[in-house]
Amino acid sequence: MHTVIVYESLYGNTREIAEAIAEGVHQADPEASVDCLPVARADTEVTRTADLLVVGGPTHMHGMSSGASRRMAAMAEAKKEGHEDAAREARETAEGPGLRSWFHTLPKTEPGTHAAAFDTRADMRMSGGAADGIAKRLAHHHYDVVTEPEGFIVEDADGPLRQGELDRARAWGAGLV
Repeated sequence: MHTVIVYESLYGNTREIAEAIAEGVHQADPEASVDCLPVARADTEVTRTADLLVVGGPTHMHGMSSGASRRMAAMAEAKKEGHEDAAREARETAEGPGLRSWFHTLPKTEPGTHAAAFDTRADMRMSGGAADGIAKRLAHHHYDVVTEPEGFIVEDADGPLRQGELDRARAWGAGLV
């Protein structure tokens, strides 16, 4: 089985969740081939070979990020002392394609290709989530979404991840296999 995990990450939290999901897939199926890629490196050749496509991103303004929300997040991160690595990742992500534009280039697939959606989000009333929008776009491209979209909790807008979320992501990834 070939699993492709595509993620957008500004502060590293969504990347960490994606990597944990990849570990979970490997735990459940040690023979599985897993590609875990930032959205900027996820071209159609890679996604076309997937038996399972897992897509995730951060929640911005109640849903999927936009070019404007990524630029605002990168500017805010650049102002924080001691956050050089996060600021670099945020800047690189803000300058590249986000999931919204990536979906415009994702080809429709044959029925029977499985997919799943996840996001990172704050645990606040009315914070929303990006995973539902991701799942809808996957279904629009004829992917069979095999599970309910999943949200993983960050303690603040730029993290850290809530304790136990990486373990939960590994278990979720294993359950996808």
